[in-house]
Amino acid sequence: MPSPTTYKIKGMHCASCAGIIEKTFKKADGVLSAEVNYGTEAAKISIDSSKTSPEKLSRLIEPLGYSLLMPEDHSAHTGMNQSKMEKMMEIDEMRNKVISIIPLAVISIFVMGWDIAAQFGVVPAMTLIWKEFFHHLLPLFATYALFVVGKPYLLGFYRFLRYGKANMDTLIGIGTSAAYLYSFTIGAFEETLRPYMNVDQSYFDVTIVVITFIALGKYLEANSKRKTGDAIEKLLNLQAKTALVVRDGKEVEIAIEQVVHGDIIVIKPAGRIPVDGIVIDGESYVDEAVVTGEPMPVKKSAGTGVVSGTMNTDGSFTFRATKVGSETMLARIITMVEEAQGSRAPIQAMADKISSVFVPVVLVVAFVTLAAWLLIGSGPLGFAKALSFGLTSFVGVLVIACPCALGLATPTAIIVGVGKGAKEGILIKDAATLEKLHKADTLLVDKTGTVTKGKPELVSIRNLSDKSDDDLVAILAAFEKKSEHPIAHAIVTYASEKGLTLPSAERFEAVKGMGLKGAVAGSEYFIGNAALIASLKLHVDVSSLEREASEGKTPVMLATREKLLGVFMVADAIKPEAAAAVAQLHKMGIKVIMLTGDNRNTAAFIAKQAGIDEVVAEVLPEGKLDKIKELQATGHVVAMAGDGVNDSPALAQADVGLAMATGTDVAIESAGITLLHGDVSKIVKAVRLSKLTMRGIKQNLFWAFFYNIVGIPLAAGLFYPVFGWLLSPVFAGMAMAFSSVSVVGNSLRLKTKKL
Repeated sequence: MPSPTTYKIKGMHCASCAGIIEKTFKKADGVLSAEVNYGTEAAKISIDSSKTSPEKLSRLIEPLGYSLLMPEDHSAHTGMNQSKMEKMMEIDEMRNKVISIIPLAVISIFVMGWDIAAQFGVVPAMTLIWKEFFHHLLPLFATYALFVVGKPYLLGFYRFLRYGKANMDTLIGIGTSAAYLYSFTIGAFEETLRPYMNVDQSYFDVTIVVITFIALGKYLEANSKRKTGDAIEKLLNLQAKTALVVRDGKEVEIAIEQVVHGDIIVIKPAGRIPVDGIVIDGESYVDEAVVTGEPMPVKKSAGTGVVSGTMNTDGSFTFRATKVGSETMLARIITMVEEAQGSRAPIQAMADKISSVFVPVVLVVAFVTLAAWLLIGSGPLGFAKALSFGLTSFVGVLVIACPCALGLATPTAIIVGVGKGAKEGILIKDAATLEKLHKADTLLVDKTGTVTKGKPELVSIRNLSDKSDDDLVAILAAFEKKSEHPIAHAIVTYASEKGLTLPSAERFEAVKGMGLKGAVAGSEYFIGNAALIASLKLHVDVSSLEREASEGKTPVMLATREKLLGVFMVADAIKPEAAAAVAQLHKMGIKVIMLTGDNRNTAAFIAKQAGIDEVVAEVLPEGKLDKIKELQATGHVVAMAGDGVNDSPALAQADVGLAMATGTDVAIESAGITLLHGDVSKIVKAVRLSKLTMRGIKQNLFWAFFYNIVGIPLAAGLFYPVFGWLLSPVFAGMAMAFSSVSVVGNSLRLKTKKL
């Protein structure tokens, strides 16, 4: 099956819209799969291009009031794409309409309030002149409200009559049109109808105020939803618009889209890195926090990689472009975040099913409510009062029954959660992964590169001479800098980080199987293992060396012919944050197991340092896979953290795979979640993010269901016979607007939570 493509959809107003579009696409010839998300206002579609095309699908939904917007390449983004601009224009138009109708609603509420207060004797009754004035003014207001501001709802009513497709606009359109037409009829034929019904009770004010609240709610909802997608906007804004490249020996500023593989790019102080590449000259520190979430700038020199979107500090350097356009790490992150925000969590399935049948059911409930009032209520109340109550309940049910809150409950929380994760360097592949992670009770971690740093470093110095530690390290590094061995590199790196000046090493000579020898300032030195020291007939504490070797440490000894000067222990050290991260995972009820192919003693020592519960050592990738299957067979939900390469079978088998990625080595497709910079503490943040997001979704769904379960019976008048409660359509409109805004607002609270 071809991989799906995501398209923005124009014209979506509610969860029912998503259901209508999805059903239409799925029935179309050539559509292999279709998934429409109201929260992101986008469709993920896979098609057989020999049978259909995106343009054909767009034409298919255009009569229903929707259209597809063709996707754009991320390399062409300049911080605000076409679809975003169109959305902003739509929101501005909504705001202008709300501003224009609010004064009319205020006047209408004033008239309604005066009538109600006069009935209770709070204020004197309105004089005949004022009554006549408002009697002619309110129909004008209602006409503007319904046919100008309420035009989308009338179109929803029209499309329902023509195509049989009903959405939230249909409900509002039918309700407000019924109130308007009833009021217009009794106004036009007032004297003729007076003997049969109460012609003094009109609903022009209901039409005005309901449309005002609905329009205001839609505007606030759209504005709030725009804020949920801030993460994508910020990522897009990280992309440089131009690059300073060397062409024909000259520095030329070109558009980012014109950069090609192999271009030599010049980066000045405070400049943004435009594409991915390898530094070839110069030295600086680069702030990578926007991509990895790490606060400290990273040193860049010849041979090190740089990624697009990061910011240079005060130095200058040149680098060769290796990845451009949609290949860059930033473009891949943007794509991944967009796809994750547009994906569905399994918990959303129930809400989607309810939303898909919600509008037709509400239409039936509304007409049954009106019929019940007329048939049952006419006896005790009289026809005129029963008709008045029935119309109030009919409009109230149509207005209050809003599937929007249900439709927004999951996607808005997912959008915010995925965006927050991206800011922290936690890249989430899809919503299902985020949902699974909050259920995980067991975490399996690889040792090398996950719990440990993944490269040897100098961890201890046993000084047996009268020289300082720094002097010994400088002598040792002077010889080791000529070697390519990882242990030698660890010693040289230590000396470099301490800023030591290295002496010149002479008469460099390898001693087969034992080490090397040479001279510094005329003095002869020997560097190597215990066998080399023994060959010099010098004493070595073998038991101590064996104990440290069992902990995974490798000794490097420095001596002269007469004396052992020092023992330097090199090891793959535990990450500083590992122990704290494991402790936090324990607090969340998660058992931590280390899976490694390394020596049992070494693994046990590292596990003890980190506080890990269980160790499974000396296992091949197949053994890791078997351990995960064993845990899953006993009912455990398993998360696996590894380097994303040799652990790929285990990452794929686990319920949730977390790939630890460092630098530019970001295999963001290898696992459900990718943790940039290889920081083990981000595992804790990812679990917390999952739990916070799921808690927000459950809160949203609870209030969305509770609102409809209580609101519809109340609007229908079910409580009137016992308590005398009857909900005005005006309050129904307020409640509907509040429900959607509150769900979005609750999701936005996640932005303020600390991981």
